Amino acid sequence: MAKANRNQAYPFLGEAIPPASKRVIELEAAKLYTHSPLSIPIEIINGAFAGPVLMVNAAIHGDELNGVEIVRQLINTIDPNKLRGTLITVPIVNVFGFIHKSRYLPDRRDLNRCFPGSEKGSLASRMAHTFFSQVALNCDYIIDLHTGAIHRTNLPQIRADLSNPETLRIAQAFATPVILDSPLRNGSLRSEAEKAGITVLTYEAGEALRFEPIAINAGIVGVKRVMQAVGMLRPSRKKTPSSVIAKSTSWQRAEADGILRTVVSLGDKVEKGQTLAYINSPLGNVEVEITANKGGIVIGQQTLPLVNEGDAIFHLAYFRQSDDMVEQVVGDFIEEVIETDLEPLTTGQIMPPSPA
Repeated sequence: MAKANRNQAYPFLGEAIPPASKRVIELEAAKLYTHSPLSIPIEIINGAFAGPVLMVNAAIHGDELNGVEIVRQLINTIDPNKLRGTLITVPIVNVFGFIHKSRYLPDRRDLNRCFPGSEKGSLASRMAHTFFSQVALNCDYIIDLHTGAIHRTNLPQIRADLSNPETLRIAQAFATPVILDSPLRNGSLRSEAEKAGITVLTYEAGEALRFEPIAINAGIVGVKRVMQAVGMLRPSRKKTPSSVIAKSTSWQRAEADGILRTVVSLGDKVEKGQTLAYINSPLGNVEVEITANKGGIVIGQQTLPLVNEGDAIFHLAYFRQSDDMVEQVVGDFIEEVIETDLEPLTTGQIMPPSPA
C-alpha cells in the first residue's frame, strides 16, 4: 500500500475522536414511557491514517442477532493503529425491538421502511431520522447486516444495486457465494443512503433469534475483505473466493396445509421437477409432494415445519452459469468458512448444509 497521510480527529455527535483511538458514544434515539432515554450504542474506531468512513450496522430488525455478533467480534479484531479511515460500528439500531426480541418497533412499524424519517413523525420515523441524519449521512460506505425473518433462514448472500460500479466492486470483494442484483426499496436504509451517494451492501445470512457460526464467520470475513478493497486494511495475499450473480430468484410456495418435511438444504442444487419437500396431514393419510418449478440453487427456506397453503417455503436463485459450477462455489465457500479461525460459538449452533 502507498504511504498514507496521518488521520485527523473525527467529529461525531459533538465529540472529537482522536486518531488511533476508540470511543463508545450513545445516540439518544427515543424516550420510554417513564421518560427515561433509550440510546443506540455506537463505537467509533478512528484509524491512525486517513481514509474512508465505513459504517457496519446490525439489528435494524430487532430479532436479527447474527449481525450483532458480527459487529462485536469485528470491533475486537480491528487495531486503530493499523486502520486507515474511520469505522463506525452499530451493533443494535432497533433497540426497542432488540429488548423485546421483536423485528418491529412498539408501534408495529418496520424501521427499515421508514428512512430517511422525519423529526416530527411517528416513533419509527423519528428514530429513522435521528439515525439517518446523524450517523448514516456521515459515511462513504455502509454494510447493513440482516438475517432471514422468524422461522426463515438464508444462505449467506449480498443484496445490492449492481448498476453502480463501485457497489458491484465491493459486493464481489465481500465474496458471499451468491450476489443478488436487488432493486432499491423505498424507505430502506440501503435505498435512501444510495440516493445520498453512499455505497451500500446488505448482507443476509441465517435466521432470526439464532447465532449461526457459518453466517457470523462469513460476515466477519466479508466485512474485512470490503475494508481491504476500499483501502482501510492492508490487502490479504489470499485469493478472494468466487461469487456468482443471480439473474433472478423466486419463492416456491406450499401447495397444501400440513406438516412440512424438507429433503433439500441451503446451498443445494435442484433440478426442474426434483422433490423439495413433502406436506403431510397430521394423521399422515394425505401427502403432497412439492417439486421445483425450475432448476436452481436453494438460497433461503422456511424452518418451521407447520405450513398453510400459499406459504413461501423455498427461495430459489437462477443463474446464467451452470448450476454445477454455482454449487461448487457454494461448497467451497462453506468449507472455507468452517475452517476460519474465529471466536467459538456455543449458543444456538446449526450444522452446515449437507454435502451434495
